[in-house]
Amino acid sequence: MKRVLLVIALSVLIGVPTFAALKAGEKGPDFSAKASLAGKEFDFSLKSALAKGPVVVYFYPSAYTQGCNIEAHTFSENSEKFAAAKATIIGVSGDSITRLNAFSADPAYCAGKFPVASDPDGRISKSYGLNVNKGPAGFKDSRGVEIDHDFTERTTFVLDRDGKIVATLSSAEDKISPAQHVEKSLEVVQQLAAKK
Repeated sequence: MKRVLLVIALSVLIGVPTFAALKAGEKGPDFSAKASLAGKEFDFSLKSALAKGPVVVYFYPSAYTQGCNIEAHTFSENSEKFAAAKATIIGVSGDSITRLNAFSADPAYCAGKFPVASDPDGRISKSYGLNVNKGPAGFKDSRGVEIDHDFTERTTFVLDRDGKIVATLSSAEDKISPAQHVEKSLEVVQQLAAKK
């Protein structure tokens, strides 16, 4: 009986994809995506952003949810400090571009200070080794609107100009708050700027 249970358990584990977030020293996968800045849609290119300096790629579950609202607001409050370190910020989630147009322009959150990109099929998230999971049925955002997309685990990557990951910050592994993602990624880009 124990053997049968072990075989069943192993087959379940083999069938479930496991992801491990990319770590410092690895190359950050290049991507392009529909994005929004101050409510205006555009095509974001990681390659183009890296040509200007380091890039903070932060993945979050969904616009207009508690932790994501805090994180976006904290990034917007600190956007000038990131710019002073020649760093680009890009948020990535499974939200539709329509939701992101509203979120990116909302003065309480992104406030038009940095772009957010749409990853509706989770392709970008998975390329960074992140888990993408179905949200609870009927789950509503802070505006009372039902969320109809998958959630990506909250993880922030700081890439240097060469596209190499210099820091990976994970809420699950590092036990850090949404605001701490911002604080810690800012410290990293300021250290990169100081080395020049």
